Amino acid sequence: MNPPKSPLILLACAALSVALAACGSNGNGSTSPSSPAASSPAPATSAPASSSAPAASSAAASTIAANWTAFFSAKTPVAKRISLLEDGQDFAAVIKGQAGSGLASAASAKVTKVTVTSPTQATVGYDILIGGQPALSNQSGTAVLQDGTWKVGLSSFCSLLTLEAGGNPVGLPAQCQAAG
Repeated sequence: MNPPKSPLILLACAALSVALAACGSNGNGSTSPSSPAASSPAPATSAPASSSAPAASSAAASTIAANWTAFFSAKTPVAKRISLLEDGQDFAAVIKGQAGSGLASAASAKVTKVTVTSPTQATVGYDILIGGQPALSNQSGTAVLQDGTWKVGLSSFCSLLTLEAGGNPVGLPAQCQAAG
């Protein structure tokens, strides 16, 4: 028996609302989960795109997990969430609008794995939680290093927006329609 479409959309809305809908599944880069991040907001930080040595990769993975978690936290100020999304200023109105949703206060993300794939890109495994309970599990997204900060990738954000729209990208911001 297939689950009804509305709980999935509700989940996507909550995920989007929670941190403004970002970080959905990416169509061109998958990852598996690993580095847990608390559902309470972690401080957002930046990491240099230097060497691919294990220590640098580990530091980047920690930063990515912290920023991803902060992006999806209702406790993170909207302006900060905008700064944690690739090209976030282009989506400021969407993020602000979804931040006012009642579900936003109950949604969060738990990072399960980060794999740094290049000095400027990583794959992120994550779950979307509603009230601390998994709503969307085993999701895969992309993080990008932009302007010295690891951010939720636009493709991930657009994937969640598309999920929220019932799979139909029509009416989504132009960047999402171009991305997928």
